[in-house]
Amino acid sequence: MPLPFLTADRAFETADDVALPYHDRDRWRRPYRPGPWRVGAAAILLLLASFVLFSAVIIAATASLSSAGMVFGTALVVIVGALRLLRMGTWVSAHGLRQVSPFTTRTTPWDQIVSVHTVQQPVRWLGVPRTVQGQALLLVRRGRSTAPVQPLLTSHNADFLGRDAAFDRAADSVEVWADEYRRV
Repeated sequence: MPLPFLTADRAFETADDVALPYHDRDRWRRPYRPGPWRVGAAAILLLLASFVLFSAVIIAATASLSSAGMVFGTALVVIVGALRLLRMGTWVSAHGLRQVSPFTTRTTPWDQIVSVHTVQQPVRWLGVPRTVQGQALLLVRRGRSTAPVQPLLTSHNADFLGRDAAFDRAADSVEVWADEYRRV
């Protein structure tokens, strides 16, 4: 039985100029991988949600369905929170730059962006109020005041804590996207 998908000598019938799926510039993509702190926190939340769901099943079997529904709703809130935690970050596409935070999503079209640059400044450590000296990727928007803006990425957030090279690659990638699409 021949397995043509395993052979290296098969002929490709696609044109060379067709973009590969990962080259679709219109799709929103995160120019970096989620960091271990973010993934670990989401995994712990999902583990907690599994215990809460198991509790909901036990409550449904032994007590009233209304109390089981309340516990089930709590588990759904924890699951949605974990998924939103994984979705948080900076996303780019041909349409603009999108910053996803826990409760809001802000999209800025490329023509509204003046510059994207990395600066040395005090940054929040894992999102808590304590600040440490680090790097931040800042977005300067057209027609906005020069008031302090929330950074797009920091070297000490849940994606880049202890991963300086990953922060540099991600910041450079976002800056390249900004330079490329601001000119168009």
